Amino acid sequence: MEPLFCDTALALRIERAEAEFMAACAVAAKARGADPRGFTMRVGGGVANFVEAGSPFNKVAGLGFAGVPDAVLDEIEQAFAAVGCPVEVEVSSLGDAALGVRLTERGYRLVSFENVLGRLLSDVPTYPSDVRPSPDDELPTWLDVVVEAFLHADVEGVTAHEQFSRTTLETAERDQVTTAGTVRYLAWREGTPVGGAAFRAADDGIAQFIGAATQPAHRRSGVQTALLTARLADARAAGCELAVVTTRPGSRSQHNVQRAGFQLLYSRAVLIREERQADTTFRS
Repeated sequence: MEPLFCDTALALRIERAEAEFMAACAVAAKARGADPRGFTMRVGGGVANFVEAGSPFNKVAGLGFAGVPDAVLDEIEQAFAAVGCPVEVEVSSLGDAALGVRLTERGYRLVSFENVLGRLLSDVPTYPSDVRPSPDDELPTWLDVVVEAFLHADVEGVTAHEQFSRTTLETAERDQVTTAGTVRYLAWREGTPVGGAAFRAADDGIAQFIGAATQPAHRRSGVQTALLTARLADARAAGCELAVVTTRPGSRSQHNVQRAGFQLLYSRAVLIREERQADTTFRS
């Protein structure tokens, strides 16, 4: 497979898709009755999301490609402070490096990294026989399989900077896999579901691979490879040209997707600014 080079233009496409996915998750959360104070602000070409306390979708994504005035950062910080939530910002290594400097000056601290990998869909392996799309009436089963697997995550690679309860994980997974254009999958072994995953056909030809997890007893047996293969085939059939996945650096998930032909495109730095008192000026 030829090397896949990621320039700033491609990173912008991917980050825009990620920002729109965050916004779609907020819509799904609102539909199920999440915190009525929830908001999605479109800022600097990205989005600032608050869904509810503890949600992994409480973040700012897609910044660093269209300029972010200090007044916009003030507005973001004030909105999160009003709901008592720290501000978490994801910054692409291919975005404007000045953004990271400004965030640090404003009191943000680096807490983690994540890797973004991609694979062109010009060719895909044969569809596996032990994976199939999971219909809507199977959603409870899909959630049980994936959430249980996430609660017993592999420990390889960089440690996650945050941990979530079963309830929070189940709610977040439900929000992201009920967004428009998302297809869920289950992998089966002898009539038992042992792993799950999903993909979302985003705008601009990008397929976002999400929600992949395998039950502990069935790891290292090709389940994730099968789930990747099925999604690659269906993403190509849906007209997508590039599959994208986000992993923790050095994780088993990164190892699996690289074996399936994904290549490292860039990293994101994750920075957090803790909640301040209501009378703060939001200036450093």
